[in-house]
Amino acid sequence: MPDLMFEILGAEPDRYAAAPALQFKLHITNRDDSEAIHSILLRTQIQIEPTRRLYQDEERAALVDLFGEPARWNQTLRTMVWTHVSHNVGPFMDHTTIDLTVPCTFDFNVAATKFFAGLEQGEAPLLFQMSGTIFYASADNTLQVAQIPWTTETRFRLPVRAWSEMMEVYYPNCVWLNLRRDAFDELYQYKTQHGIPTFEAAIEHLLNRKGKGPDHET
Repeated sequence: MPDLMFEILGAEPDRYAAAPALQFKLHITNRDDSEAIHSILLRTQIQIEPTRRLYQDEERAALVDLFGEPARWNQTLRTMVWTHVSHNVGPFMDHTTIDLTVPCTFDFNVAATKFFAGLEQGEAPLLFQMSGTIFYASADNTLQVAQIPWTTETRFRLPVRAWSEMMEVYYPNCVWLNLRRDAFDELYQYKTQHGIPTFEAAIEHLLNRKGKGPDHET
């Protein structure tokens, strides 16, 4: 039966995808090199481990929306699921390296986005938990099927710059804000009524009005 070991060698932005994505270089080794792996239906759960790093004052302030006040972080910092991805690994003998593509979002209603965006530098600790089905040829060349043990996992520290570079490629100088339909309708109506060309300008107009008091109108 195959004895697989997984290791993340690195990560970089996928600059040619239709939507933001990171490519993780996943190295797979079969400790029993006498067995030919025909394919692997690989499933991966990726978790973020916030307690495995230190945070600067600026990062603590940026992460209040996600974890609350830093005084409570001993209670609120918990491992959280980032995403699930699947990949069909092709045939190999003793080892192979694949690109594990992980779609990303810049939606600030998503906890993972808040976490990555709140980091100034350093690395984000990740835990990759593997599962799936292995199709392989045994020593007598008969086709066999085995499951990846549920305890199979590997850790990787994602450089924060990789996330930042990816988002800068797809959304230069921009962020995404998800609004309720009724809130969007009100903002759109306000923009139209005041002849404001962009949503950014409409928000700035509202913020300026708030700063000058409720009776101010331009």
